[in-house]
Amino acid sequence: MNDPRAPGLAASADDVAARVAATIRPEIRALAAYPVAKAEGMIKLDAMENPYSLPADVRARLANALSEIAINRYPDGGADVVKAALRASLALPDDVALMVGNGSDELLQIITTAVAKPGAAIVAPDPSFVMYRLYAVYANARYVAVPLQDNFDLDGDAMLAAIERERPALIWLAYPNNPTGNLFDAATVERIIRAAPGLVVVDEAYYAFADRSFLPCVREFANLIVVRTVSKIGMAGLRLGYAVAHPAWIVELEKVRPPYNVNALTQAAVPLLLAEHALLDEQARAIRAERARLTSALSTIAGVTAYPTATNFIVARAPDANALFAALRVANILVKNLHGWHPLLKNCLRITVGTPAENDALLKVLKQA
Repeated sequence: MNDPRAPGLAASADDVAARVAATIRPEIRALAAYPVAKAEGMIKLDAMENPYSLPADVRARLANALSEIAINRYPDGGADVVKAALRASLALPDDVALMVGNGSDELLQIITTAVAKPGAAIVAPDPSFVMYRLYAVYANARYVAVPLQDNFDLDGDAMLAAIERERPALIWLAYPNNPTGNLFDAATVERIIRAAPGLVVVDEAYYAFADRSFLPCVREFANLIVVRTVSKIGMAGLRLGYAVAHPAWIVELEKVRPPYNVNALTQAAVPLLLAEHALLDEQARAIRAERARLTSALSTIAGVTAYPTATNFIVARAPDANALFAALRVANILVKNLHGWHPLLKNCLRITVGTPAENDALLKVLKQA
């Protein structure tokens, strides 16, 4: 520390606790922080990451590019090179706009903040991505959860009823859905977009593993934004998300985006990696192939039900998810235990698709448990 003064007596814990209680909003104090499990030494199948590392030649080119970054300077505030690379990769037309964020999570928070007028309602299926609800709480907005059907399908009639009743400023639709993994019916999603009086955000974090997308539709609908991330295609550590929409939406959202929100190293790395089209496509194909193999194998285990998925993870229900989760932890395999999250997810585990060797290790434990 630079202050030459001797430290004073520490404030009492009771005094600090009282000031926290008097200052922090009660709905924030009631929350728990988003849990991120420590995974050192574990086979990590809990976070929907791409399990494949970069080839040596790509790592070398990446290292060279990053070595040239002037980290003593702020990054490009507009992230123009990243946006140009995304436009080229996605073949975006000139009349749609892009905004980038520190992961898609930051974009979700920006969008929530921008629409959270006093009394505004935010609607989403339930269960879905937990951050939709948390960002609504942070923004002091009213969150309305619409239950999925028992088979995890979207309840279109219930969503339309909620739209009519709540007149929401914002609707979240994860496509495919997390944590259930399924792809909602596209016609039902379109009905929701057309009925919504406000903004509908289709969150396509898992687009690389699905065969449908609403990205081509952003010019068709006046109230549609598509949000994606590069995390699931092998760049989770770079933390880059992007939103695609009519320019009028992006102009307003840019007013909420923090300056320099995408760091210089990410801005250098992402264009280089997006240019590796063949590599990214091959890794996605390998994950989809392993997804099919793992789903089939899980379905042969007595008492286990593996649900259809369009993502890089599988939801599996077992007689005792807690026991299986514990057995996997003993074997140094980390998955996500969904039991207790939501009644529809009773005794469910969420298993990220790993490499063939990782998946075989998982299956060995499950078959013996």
